[in-house]
Amino acid sequence: MVRRNTPPGSQSSLREANRARLVESLKRHGRLTQIELAGSTGLSPATVSNIVKELTASGILHTSFTSRSGRRATLVSLARKVGLVAGAHFSTRQLHIAIADATRTTVAETVIPLAPGHRHDAELDRLSILLSEMMDNLGGSLGDLLSVGVALPAPIDPRTGMVSTPGLLPGWEGIDVAESLSARIERPVYVDSEANLGGLAEAREGSGRTASSSVYIRVGHTISAGLIVDGDLFRGVSGKTGQIGHMTIDENGPICRCGNRGCLETYASGPALLALFPESEGMQRLGDLLAAADAGVGSAMRVIADAGRHIGIAAASLCNLFDPELIIVGGELAQAGEILMAPMRHALERSALAAVGGLPEIVGASFGEWAETRGAIAMALDHVTLDADVIQFTA
Repeated sequence: MVRRNTPPGSQSSLREANRARLVESLKRHGRLTQIELAGSTGLSPATVSNIVKELTASGILHTSFTSRSGRRATLVSLARKVGLVAGAHFSTRQLHIAIADATRTTVAETVIPLAPGHRHDAELDRLSILLSEMMDNLGGSLGDLLSVGVALPAPIDPRTGMVSTPGLLPGWEGIDVAESLSARIERPVYVDSEANLGGLAEAREGSGRTASSSVYIRVGHTISAGLIVDGDLFRGVSGKTGQIGHMTIDENGPICRCGNRGCLETYASGPALLALFPESEGMQRLGDLLAAADAGVGSAMRVIADAGRHIGIAAASLCNLFDPELIIVGGELAQAGEILMAPMRHALERSALAAVGGLPEIVGASFGEWAETRGAIAMALDHVTLDADVIQFTA
């Protein structure tokens, strides 16, 4: 259905702008009461009520009742039948895929292992096949997906859609991943770094939802951070913002995969920690290290604690530059909990500039290994156009 052309400044254009503002707020926050919608959009409660009634009747919104502060309230969300979006996360060792409806409710998900040094061509082919199979199982097809978001373990240049720094993701460099996957599945695709999308998920619906600004630090086989300001990602010019894994800890330290010496990753990433153990101890994967620490093995606990101290020092520098309200720790190593985060707090207290309101709180991520995939879903949903004048619904 074609959008009607309305003169700017007319009553019709104002109504369309208000509807768009309300829909964008729900895409960002998920579910809100009508009072919360008035606050988030700046519209009057009466205007919000009228728009909700109109868009509910057209099938874009869904309403239900809830209780807030002892009072009955109308809870508003996007309607599930608006359509489906998908999110995929290529980490260093695994591929997570999820399909969700417009309310961000997951309707299908899967996890598969990835070989070390995986390449874009084979993995995008695999992702295309898996998405097709998952949609078939849901009784649909790839054509039913409105949009797809992809998280990669490297910074992405928003101007080109390519990995912004050579050496960080061999086999994926020089490739417009969004364009390449879109050509395979014939759906719109959007790509960002795993830390950015993990941070987006936590800011939209997780531990950082009430924070005005937050940092999501992802610690696993690599280390990186996503920076959130007023609910939006801060990427920088070339997408390299938040690459704290390549902060210099010791300028005479080991050579890093980025080509520099003494980066944080050479002291606190998964491979660096596992390399501290002889083969006889069986520390082949991060899961082995986490299990040993959970069982109280002193050496395992010590290397995780040392990693937390190094990460805390890097986080202190980030706090001095960025001054966030909250630090959220995610990634596989975050499963160590306080063994990792307590030393981070101590290092932050020693190294960060003091503030009248205190230093940022350090908390664990809400969504565990699925944070980045949920962020990819949020990004995909952000790019979906939902408007009563351009979407036609069928029974």
